[in-house]
Amino acid sequence: MRAQESLVLGTRALNAAGIEGAAGDARRLMAHALGVAPERLTMALGDEITADQQAAFDAALAARAAHQPVAQITGRRRFWRHEFRVTRDTLDPRPETELLVAAALEEPFARVIDLGTGTGCILLSLLADMPFATGTGTDLSEAALAVAGENAAALGLAARVRLLRSDWFAGVSGVFDLIVSNPPYIAEAEMAGLAPEVRDWEPRGALTPGGDGLDAYRALARGAGARLLPGGRVLFEIGPTQGAAVSELLAAQGFERIEIRRDLDGRDRVVIGRKPAQEGGCGCV
Repeated sequence: MRAQESLVLGTRALNAAGIEGAAGDARRLMAHALGVAPERLTMALGDEITADQQAAFDAALAARAAHQPVAQITGRRRFWRHEFRVTRDTLDPRPETELLVAAALEEPFARVIDLGTGTGCILLSLLADMPFATGTGTDLSEAALAVAGENAAALGLAARVRLLRSDWFAGVSGVFDLIVSNPPYIAEAEMAGLAPEVRDWEPRGALTPGGDGLDAYRALARGAGARLLPGGRVLFEIGPTQGAAVSELLAAQGFERIEIRRDLDGRDRVVIGRKPAQEGGCGCV
């Protein structure tokens, strides 16, 4: 059988399983099974598919039909300008998180900390675009930190990265001029309504802190001031209904110039705040 015929059958199988975007997912899984880059798949579709390749494709289709995310099946996710390893121990990087990266890169920084780093996609994307900077990534999950370490090594950034097991700021020392985080923010009551790809396959601790979904922001807002240089910035990804609440948490801790950035769908996505600069000082601007 040619790969093209197998792809058609695979697409039908995913459609029958009720998978949205079945055609695109089938192509990514076929590229993974054939060991080719997704953008080069078309050139390989005329070739005969081997028994081993077909077995790999069938296994991938079965996993996707069970609603396992494609990134977990292939172990890879493209984010910003890079490709990152993804496992069931990490949150699958989302395109909308790139808004946080873009906003952070609007100003130079020398020392950045990413709290709840997961795959390291935010931290490593920032460091790759800011060659003189160093960074710290924290996470409660040792397995996630191991994935972040692999990604740092693959991107040639390991020498500029420190990875630390910490509950937000609990194990953190030193000060930074940029603090970023995409913390768990889904309210407990919203978990049941999530797509099964998210609810059943991604680490619960990376999705929700329980309750109203704001506990992580409360901890981040309380601890950020002590770890931020005067004039330094904080950038947090948020849920689409949380902009006002997170802004108030930052304002209550003395942050100023607070703003909310919207994603391409017009939804609140990132909150930015700044620690006041010292009068007559030379903090970050």
